[in-house]
Amino acid sequence: MDELKETLAAVGPRLRELRRRRGITLAALSRTTGISESTLSRLESGDRKPTLELVLPLARAHGVPLDELVGAPQTGDPRVHLRPVHRPEMTYIPLTRRAGGMQAHKLVIPPRPDQAEPEKRTHEGYEWVYVLEGRLRLLLGDQDLVLVPGEVAEFDTHVPHCMASADDRPVELLVLFGGQGQRVHLRARTT
Repeated sequence: MDELKETLAAVGPRLRELRRRRGITLAALSRTTGISESTLSRLESGDRKPTLELVLPLARAHGVPLDELVGAPQTGDPRVHLRPVHRPEMTYIPLTRRAGGMQAHKLVIPPRPDQAEPEKRTHEGYEWVYVLEGRLRLLLGDQDLVLVPGEVAEFDTHVPHCMASADDRPVELLVLFGGQGQRVHLRARTT
């Protein structure tokens, strides 16, 4: 509870400093927010507890986020901790966490040391592949394609397919996978 009291006690001085830095008088701030000068003065001195009804208009008037105004603690570690899955033919990193629906993965496919022809497979779904780094060999039905960074392929996974490095370097991809009939839709802005 002491942490809460300290946080609330720091709001007043923060409000005063922000107002002074902006060169605004209590009277001008009162006109902008609709909060009386005496209430603003008591807030700044710590004689009045800050409430949402008071700090929301002040945050708007000063053009700062509410959490900055009240000195709210950060909400936690923003980093995403990815867990790679290692297979002999590739490493994939799930980028989505929910089951079902569209799935996103980053794939790293090492070069094939034996240069044997990769085996094509089929399965339910639809894939969208974006090459990040390296050269991707995409065998899709009767087609033998090489995609370079920035190129995209989209295909029904019922078509026999496989992906491999096209040369002696690894290839990195971003893959979106959806259920059967679930395709990636890009929306373009109309002018």
